[in-house]
Amino acid sequence: MWNLSFAPPQVIDARVLTRLPDAFRAPRRTGWVDANKPGHVMDSFLEGPVFDAAGNLYVADIPYGRIFRITPTLEWQLVVQYDGWPNGMALHADGSLWIADYQRGILSLDMASGHVETVLAHRNSESFKGVNDLCFDGHGNLYFTDQGQTGLHDPSGRVYRLGVDGKLDLLLANAPSPNGVALSADGKVLFVAVTRGNQVWRAPLLPDGSISKMGAFQTFFGTSGPDGLAVADDGSLVVAHASLGGAFVLNAMGEVTHFIRSPTGKTVTNVAFRPGTRELVMTESASGTVLSAGLPPS
Repeated sequence: MWNLSFAPPQVIDARVLTRLPDAFRAPRRTGWVDANKPGHVMDSFLEGPVFDAAGNLYVADIPYGRIFRITPTLEWQLVVQYDGWPNGMALHADGSLWIADYQRGILSLDMASGHVETVLAHRNSESFKGVNDLCFDGHGNLYFTDQGQTGLHDPSGRVYRLGVDGKLDLLLANAPSPNGVALSADGKVLFVAVTRGNQVWRAPLLPDGSISKMGAFQTFFGTSGPDGLAVADDGSLVVAHASLGGAFVLNAMGEVTHFIRSPTGKTVTNVAFRPGTRELVMTESASGTVLSAGLPPS
């Protein structure tokens, strides 16, 4: 059941905004490809879209450790290529780009120099399972998921908060594949995309920063599950689904009101809003394509 009106979600057809230029495509095998897409040869796997104040869009290419800048005129620029597997990204208040890197932990990228610095590589000397996505709250605290290879067979994925004071808190330790993470506009609710459970989980954030009464906000289906998340200006939650070829829009009750359909490929992994607008961009990772769609007025 999508919603209490028992009506199908309104379908919005996305368009191709831009694609990774051929000059940056060189299909080959890597350790990431062998582990996550066995038997395949890939030229890219784009995720982590985030805009800066100038309207540039940044995306990560996981298998090849690349961060690209896409200018407002849709010119692709390689910002940095380094030894790692970058996934989710978020802009820090100081202008640096913070990266959830599966191999190396939480990193910071100085976009002017291309210098990559480690912010957090482990917890109490224990390596992370494999961090995936991250977001900041209004005070500068960082929330991030530690997904690794967890799933229904091993529901031990984690969600952490790194405070501005450097304190690292474990908020959740029993998720089967925590992936995308987002906060409500008022910062009082935490959303987590639980990929292998094919759900989005929701939890109130208490004044001391802990979570309470985490529950399933919406349940999906498919060979994969929810991936990246983004919160719209009206409080709606946009959920990229990595096997159903699009993104779902959920209202405050968890009802599905819209489905944003990909015109190319089923592997829609991440979503982001262009600041100050209701234009949504989505990464279709299998084809190395960035999609665009406009949400109707709230």
